[in-house]
Amino acid sequence: MKLDKNTYKLTDKGKLGTMALTLGLVGLIVSAFGFMQDKAQFYHSYLVAFFFWSTIALGALFFTLLHHLTRANWSTVLRRLSESIMSNIPFMLILFIPVLLGIHDLYHWSHQDAVATDHLLQLKSPYLNVPFFLVRVAFYFTVWTVVAYALIRYSLKQDTHHEDSLYLKMRKVSAPGLLLFAFTLTFAAVDWLMSLEPHWYSTIFGVYIFAGTFIAGIAFTIIIIAYQKKQGILNDVITVEHRHNLGKLLFAFTVFWAYIGFSQYLLIWYANIPEETFWFLQRWEGNWKIVSILLPIGHFGLPFLMLIPRAAKRSFGWLLFMAVYMLIMHYIDIYWIVMPNHLEQNAAFGWVDLSTFAGIGGIFVWLFWRKYTKGALIPIKDPGLKLSMEHVN
Repeated sequence: MKLDKNTYKLTDKGKLGTMALTLGLVGLIVSAFGFMQDKAQFYHSYLVAFFFWSTIALGALFFTLLHHLTRANWSTVLRRLSESIMSNIPFMLILFIPVLLGIHDLYHWSHQDAVATDHLLQLKSPYLNVPFFLVRVAFYFTVWTVVAYALIRYSLKQDTHHEDSLYLKMRKVSAPGLLLFAFTLTFAAVDWLMSLEPHWYSTIFGVYIFAGTFIAGIAFTIIIIAYQKKQGILNDVITVEHRHNLGKLLFAFTVFWAYIGFSQYLLIWYANIPEETFWFLQRWEGNWKIVSILLPIGHFGLPFLMLIPRAAKRSFGWLLFMAVYMLIMHYIDIYWIVMPNHLEQNAAFGWVDLSTFAGIGGIFVWLFWRKYTKGALIPIKDPGLKLSMEHVN
């Protein structure tokens, strides 16, 4: 990889994009064999992988919205990176097609005969029905795409000629965009994950998913920054100070995830209502118990201790390790939410889980890298760029 320091464009984009595309295609082909062997297993594995990679794009969208609304200068050098990650959102709609094709294998409420014999599903049927589900999917992706591409469009215009009005337009998009983001992400979490078990409900579930979403976006950003650093790209632009701030965000939202997760569990445990407790009891069957114990320890306890020290957040190698580790834990969290719907007694990670993860992930990274390396890697004419490059904690 080679960078032109006058334009901040790559003259040699390296092999990451090609390797990611190859991995993605191989993963999808292998996943097709998994589909032919066990459709139900494939659809559940695919949903886990799809939601995992979608949260990375949505986490980047939230980061960009937050950057504009808070008028943060330190994150200006990271903006083009987060914009490129969130540019994958419309392509995720295409990757959502297998989930729509497997709707009857995934969602119990999609069967008319099941609804006919279940009073609770009948009460929920005005919301939980296939046509309205499809309308909501279209609405979510439309909102995310419009908001993301409006911000990207104004940002790219800024590279050719700076106008104060462009900066103001990005803030004006971000204000309603953040409200729409909160609304759509909450309902998408309910539709795609919580409705896998339509008899269960949690009013805090959307916030729980949001916490994991932002962790995923920050962790992926740290990994890309680390990759660039090893290639000698933007080392004088994205410094230890920026990585320190990302480390603080990773730490803060790890604590926030634990707070929301514990709040959800505590209220259900204390009330002890069968309509609510059965969801957690199901995740205490067989070796699901191990995963249920692993999550609070691995997703909160260990990273809490490992990210508290200031030195940990400023160490290049340690922060990279923690970013990879938190993405693994985020995947396990989604797996823990989705898979008991299919594997009721015992958790069993199989090759289809791996192939769907690699297939969607390879395509995701390829699309991101193609967008990111197409132009300048930083917003070269943003008025806050100089302050961002000189940022010190």
